[in-house]
Amino acid sequence: MTEFFEAIRDFTETGGQVLLVIGLLIFVMWMLILERVLYVFVWHKNHKRDAVEQWQVREDKSSWNAEQVRQKVISRLILNLNGSIPIIQALVALCPLLGLMGTVTGMIEVFDVMAISGSGNARSMASGVSKATIPTMAGMVGALSGVFASTWLTRTVKTERMHLEDAIEIDRPITSA
Repeated sequence: MTEFFEAIRDFTETGGQVLLVIGLLIFVMWMLILERVLYVFVWHKNHKRDAVEQWQVREDKSSWNAEQVRQKVISRLILNLNGSIPIIQALVALCPLLGLMGTVTGMIEVFDVMAISGSGNARSMASGVSKATIPTMAGMVGALSGVFASTWLTRTVKTERMHLEDAIEIDRPITSA
């Protein structure tokens, strides 16, 4: 177990302080993603079932008021289903930006080394180059994983909206042509 923490410490030292911020950001993003997935598969099903049951026992399903009630129920369920998806999307967008910040701080370190030791000592520049590339990689990996998850969540919400509209149907009066 101590080897695991030493490996993480070595990795963060190699990547710089920005890597810790990126790691924290990715952790928070995935906690929000897992919460949304849990909501979709567990709690939302219960809320949907309750809403459909309440609609089924309703007597008036064809008036303007019934349509407004239907829209309110669907909107409320979709609002709850969306939950923290905008925050997840913002964190996904923030990952590469923090990676870029790590790149800039690493390159500043390379330029500092070049100014102190002369123009081309490759060994002294190597640590700065790694501090420039590792945060970029970490930010991109975090963003890519978050993009897939947030895309899946967004698609699931759109699909569920269609299912809700089908499950909570309004009775339309039959008109003859």
